[in-house]
Amino acid sequence: MPFRRIWLHAIVAATLLLFAMCCHAAPPPAALDPGTESMPLTPYLSHFHDKSAGDSADNAWQRLARGDFEPVPDGKTAFGFQRGAYWFHARLVNRNPAEPHWMLVQRFALIDRIDLYVRYPDGRVVHQASGDHLPFSARSISYRHPNFRIDLPPGQTVDVLVRTQSESSMQVPLDLYTPAAFTSLSRDAQFVMGVYYGILLALFVYNLVLWLTLRDASYFWYLFHISAFGLVLFTLNGYSFEYLWPRNPWLANVAVPLSICFAIIGMQQFARTFLELPKRFPRGNLVSFGFIGFCIALGIASLWLPYSASTPWATRAVIVSVLWTVTAAIVVLRRGYMPARLFLVAWALFLAGTAMIAALAFGLLPKNIITEYGVQIGSALEMLLLSIALSYRYASLRNENERIAAEANQQLERKVAQRTQEVRSALMQLEDAHRRLRDSSRRDGLTGLYNRTHFHESFESLLKEGRDQARPVSLLMIDLDHFKSINDRYGHLVGDDCLRWAAQRIGQALRAYETSVLARFGGEEFVVVLPGHDLHSAVNVAESLRRRLVEEPCVSGPHRLRVSASIGVHTVDAGSETDSDAALSVADQALYAAKANGRDCVRTSITAA
Repeated sequence: MPFRRIWLHAIVAATLLLFAMCCHAAPPPAALDPGTESMPLTPYLSHFHDKSAGDSADNAWQRLARGDFEPVPDGKTAFGFQRGAYWFHARLVNRNPAEPHWMLVQRFALIDRIDLYVRYPDGRVVHQASGDHLPFSARSISYRHPNFRIDLPPGQTVDVLVRTQSESSMQVPLDLYTPAAFTSLSRDAQFVMGVYYGILLALFVYNLVLWLTLRDASYFWYLFHISAFGLVLFTLNGYSFEYLWPRNPWLANVAVPLSICFAIIGMQQFARTFLELPKRFPRGNLVSFGFIGFCIALGIASLWLPYSASTPWATRAVIVSVLWTVTAAIVVLRRGYMPARLFLVAWALFLAGTAMIAALAFGLLPKNIITEYGVQIGSALEMLLLSIALSYRYASLRNENERIAAEANQQLERKVAQRTQEVRSALMQLEDAHRRLRDSSRRDGLTGLYNRTHFHESFESLLKEGRDQARPVSLLMIDLDHFKSINDRYGHLVGDDCLRWAAQRIGQALRAYETSVLARFGGEEFVVVLPGHDLHSAVNVAESLRRRLVEEPCVSGPHRLRVSASIGVHTVDAGSETDSDAALSVADQALYAAKANGRDCVRTSITAA
């Protein structure tokens, strides 16, 4: 029994060990194949968080051997603001004999210190150090991002151990480049930033001239904002350390929160003057003053506060300040200040770019081309739109002054125009009433169809057009069958329903013939004129009308009545001199022929003869 228990414990221990090894399996080695010019190391990294920052390189190698290193979580090397140090390990295999020399680049400029340990198969370890706590000259190549030159003998497996420690955001995107690819990378980055600062410089000069000409405070604070924010990005991208103070690591750190505070002060001052907050939003003006006071205090304190305390506060202040500026613009816009529209669009773009860089600093977004240059794109568009907004605002103010100056002279003209408009409106109403009255006189009060008088006028006109254009004109005389018996049996109200129903059914059937004219001729008789229809075509239309009437019963209250019609058809041929009365007489004879032949049928003037 003890023997079995020992075996059982051994099996459980082996299972747990195997599970632990699977859970902490080291990432695969990074193979640098022929043709590979660059490679992100994140998929091949394992890491360890040394919270006390007390481990030496020997301790780190021992931890690596014990399996204390874990794969990078979710493939992200942005951990936000963290205490202590981070160790990263990758195993490299160079299978490209043409490229024994590589560049390791840490693509984040604000790392305090980064140490690189390269261990070769013969046990030799090469150590290099970089970061903005060391002079800029400590870098392998003069470049804004910390970088190291690494020798990778072809066919050999090399262990790379990286230690990073920083009071800034812990972002460690490590990439390998061939010397040619690194040259191309630095050239492209310099081009992008050159375009960006070229845009800022052009906007600065343009608005400087306007400020010197107009002496408008908005232009001054716009220039202040451009300069301060340009310095922020110059610092965040490592150019300040490279070009302005390469031998002063302390200033390289202090410049980040200090430049951010300057940018927020310029932002709030520009918003106050452009949006006219003291006049249009007094309470909002006090909030902007509060931001300005806070940033002045934080900027002074950042000269003594540790970088890990001042920079997160400055980063949060940027987000809150931009959100407040957008809010103030919305309030002022809702109160009718139209120049705030372009201002609002500009700050929305800036907010998107600023949110990216802040989220990147706190480890909420991965580092890629969009998040890395999103703030440059957003701020360039914001600066451009703000410059346009300033011009628009100045034009609006100038137009407003001209309007006020001309308002007295235009007062009388407006009154005259108002009186003229009132008279014109009265005439239009009178004309509309006359038109409705005239139209009402042409309509049948029961069915809404044209009446007999209007029919005669329209028929004469259509006959004349037919003679001029050598087209036939057909005439349909329609009489509802046994309508008198409906009135006698059910009453005149039911009879009126039948007339309205029949008028509606006939009108629906004639919708396909846009030039047709339908009128109530009198009593239960209707008449239809079909321009351009010969006798054969007119008979087909008449048959369609007749069938339409008998398809469904007429519903009047509880009664369902079958209503049919007799139809007489006559066609006035092209070129005929027949007048309307003669045509009506012939069509009437055809109608009587239809009645004489049993009703509910169609007869023509030819069959009637």
